[in-house]
Amino acid sequence: MIEALRTEDSGDTTNITDAVATASATLTATPAPAAPDLPAPDLSALDLAAVEAAVRRAAADEIMPRFRQLAAEDIVQKNGPHDLVTVADRLAEEHLTRALTALLPGSRVVGEEAVHADPSVLDALHGDAPVWIVDPVDGTRQFVHGDPGFATLVALAHRGEVLASWTYAPALGLMAIARRGAGAELNGVPLRAGSPAPDAVLDVATSHFDFTDDEQKRVLAALDTGGIAPRPCGSAGLEYLHIARGDLDATAFSWENAWDHAAGLLLVHEAGGASGTVAGQPFRIEGGNALPFTAARDAETARRILGLLAAAN
Repeated sequence: MIEALRTEDSGDTTNITDAVATASATLTATPAPAAPDLPAPDLSALDLAAVEAAVRRAAADEIMPRFRQLAAEDIVQKNGPHDLVTVADRLAEEHLTRALTALLPGSRVVGEEAVHADPSVLDALHGDAPVWIVDPVDGTRQFVHGDPGFATLVALAHRGEVLASWTYAPALGLMAIARRGAGAELNGVPLRAGSPAPDAVLDVATSHFDFTDDEQKRVLAALDTGGIAPRPCGSAGLEYLHIARGDLDATAFSWENAWDHAAGLLLVHEAGGASGTVAGQPFRIEGGNALPFTAARDAETARRILGLLAAAN
């Protein structure tokens, strides 16, 4: 699982239960039957450059030729007018599924579109095989409207631990890569999230109101207070990148889809940031989290955000 509230300087984890003592207990997910026991994937034997090349190729072949070129029949609603899928989403996920499983034989893929078609695909997150977690076009609404603020997200996980991640914004020319315990980089330059300036107003991206119910809106409204400037989020993957770059102070999200969060949470942690749920627990990519949760530039910022959310929860 992603560690809770790792401080920028030490790399230690900090339990924040005292800061969110009023929060509800973490929900527990029912595990799927375990797959045959497999060893953890050896990243030294995995060609990480080949993974990056596969992500870039999927975007070059399936996404960018359709950017600002979509026909009406290329766009379909999934669960409502704001939840869209395009032919680029589907074809890019199929492309990545073939390429990534070829690079790591025996691995599985949990992709957003595959899960929409068959929810049992999520069971792979509870198994012993290494899992590629894929969001082919994170920020589909932006993609549909010709906005370059979308990304392809890929994370490699094993038994709930995210080992590596790739966040690629092809229209912006940005490739962010993180490896567990080895740091994060953007276009080859190391990333450090840093900390907000003392007494600075915190910029916080929150779940977009188009995707929240009344209760979630009520809890997130706790951030509309002095010293915090909340705004609706765009692509979740790019919001995590903004934190890792030090351009955004925190997020507050009320949904837990692994494909939206796995890559970005590792990126933030490897850039020195922190995350946690309102129950004071680490975020679990397998699901069953107490929500909302936050990712932030540092542990103190995460504590402040979670304290406000927990008090309203």
